[in-house]
Amino acid sequence: MAGLVQIGSASGGGCAPRARSREPKPDWLKVRMPGGGRYEHVKRTLRELNLHTVCEEASCPNVGECWGGGTATVMLMGEVCTRGCRFCDVASGTPAPLDPLEPRHLAAAVSRLGLDYLVVTSVNRDELPDGGASHFAQAIVELSRAAPRTLVEVLTPDFQGDAAALDMIVDAQPTVAAHNVETVERLTPRVRDRRAAYGQSLEVLAHYKRGGMRTKSSIMLGLGEQRGEVLQAMRDLRSAGCDILTLGQYLRPSEKHLPVEEYVRPEVFRDLEQEGVELGFKFVAAGPLVRSSYKAGEFFVQRWVEEGRKVASQ
Repeated sequence: MAGLVQIGSASGGGCAPRARSREPKPDWLKVRMPGGGRYEHVKRTLRELNLHTVCEEASCPNVGECWGGGTATVMLMGEVCTRGCRFCDVASGTPAPLDPLEPRHLAAAVSRLGLDYLVVTSVNRDELPDGGASHFAQAIVELSRAAPRTLVEVLTPDFQGDAAALDMIVDAQPTVAAHNVETVERLTPRVRDRRAAYGQSLEVLAHYKRGGMRTKSSIMLGLGEQRGEVLQAMRDLRSAGCDILTLGQYLRPSEKHLPVEEYVRPEVFRDLEQEGVELGFKFVAAGPLVRSSYKAGEFFVQRWVEEGRKVASQ
């Protein structure tokens, strides 16, 4: 990894964790082995650049679809998170100092991959004065210079709700600004680190929307939430101006993490997807294998951007 990138998110995870616990998995969580020309190109290039991704390391079920469609997710600011969410397999503790050259090195690597869509996320760095926001923003700027054809979605920490830090992300102008609420309000204290407040996450999304950003969030199901609570979380996200929503099945990374309370059936996800459309989300991707970084959503963003360009040119 050379201190550069990893995939997933300490604040929500772009991809599914490897399920090492012993709960029996239903058939709808089984996927085909990945393959194909573009998938192999992305995999080979990542190897050559010594870039490791949670897409592989966490055995994300969507790796074939995403890499085959020209999408990848990279993680900034190291491998150690200052928070300890109870669903997340990223190590928590005291991180190493930031590498000031990381944004430039990452941009150079991404330019070689020839990606259509890149998701950039990070661990939480609460020990830094700005939570690492300036480092994150610099990466967005470097990526826009080195890979101008690649659309960049950022899945950011909450930066402790600091408006100045959030403004750094807005000013860098990513294609999409995402932040995950992860779960319903009642379960937030049990599922997430004590510093990750439900209301604070909603305010992060509202701040990005006020800055003119396309916004996105994600909810995991199967942690003991009730349907009414999920619908309320969806309404809360719409009130915060959230444009895009993904809903997926929580999978337990290890015996040390929260257990899966329920494997939610595909038809429940389909119903929630329809509910989301009726609530006014511009796009909803919902299903057992859907993650916050999910190719179907990225196809939608690409169309959204193209439509905006057409309108601007008229």
